[in-house]
Amino acid sequence: MIIENIDKEITLCYTSKIDDNSGNFFLDVDLKYIQFHFCIDGNASFSYNNDSYKLNLDSNKFLTLYNPSKNIPINCKISPKTKLVSLLISINKFHSLFSDSASSISFISDDNLNKKYYKEDSIPNKTLTVLNQILNENLNKNIQKIYFNGKVLELLSILYNTSNEFDLDQCPFLADDKNIAKIKRAKEIILQSIDNPPGLNELATKVEIPLKNLKTGFKQVYGNTVYGFLSEYKMTKASQMLSSKNYNVNEVSQHLGYSSASHFINAFKKRFGITPKKYLN
Repeated sequence: MIIENIDKEITLCYTSKIDDNSGNFFLDVDLKYIQFHFCIDGNASFSYNNDSYKLNLDSNKFLTLYNPSKNIPINCKISPKTKLVSLLISINKFHSLFSDSASSISFISDDNLNKKYYKEDSIPNKTLTVLNQILNENLNKNIQKIYFNGKVLELLSILYNTSNEFDLDQCPFLADDKNIAKIKRAKEIILQSIDNPPGLNELATKVEIPLKNLKTGFKQVYGNTVYGFLSEYKMTKASQMLSSKNYNVNEVSQHLGYSSASHFINAFKKRFGITPKKYLN
């Protein structure tokens, strides 16, 4: 298995496209991580509790595991010619991605957030394309993390593409709907003034919430600080603008409110490990 640490909270593991042999895969996994295992083809057998409990994952099946009270190390026997993709994502990262729709995802809903969770299901057809793209990638090392990060988000968005049967404004970490609305308004304000965002004190005044509540509430809802969220948004926007081939580096820098092109270049390289110029090529 090939292991790619996309960031501190996401790890992607997948079988090599040139290895047709069987093998064992072992990886220590902290209890804060949700595990997703996708068997596109072949068979994989997972052992737990010193082999006292085993789960067989057959072709076109995926497994979701989460236990907030106990580490669940991966101990997997992979059959020959098996195509397997495993995704490990921290519960905090997962919740930050789906905070607006947490009530619809059973294992992070209010009732189940601190309970162990296990589910085996068929792989949705729409995800097969993404999974095969992960297995068959042949990219320069400089942009692999960007590519895999995008594929992980795409994969999760397909898996949890929920309908409008629930209230999208709910968040299990904030009980007061009025406070949630104020936090969401704060996000709208900084995104509307991305080139010149207000300071934290001004932002707290605008949304009529104490500064301390703004800081803690924003991180609970969006999994990041106010300016950390804005920085991440800027980087995502920058990569989209550069990918469109309609903007040069200076134009992207100005649009996103960086004081200079060099400041933008440094921020981009720190986030993606590659300069905007190389990203364009």
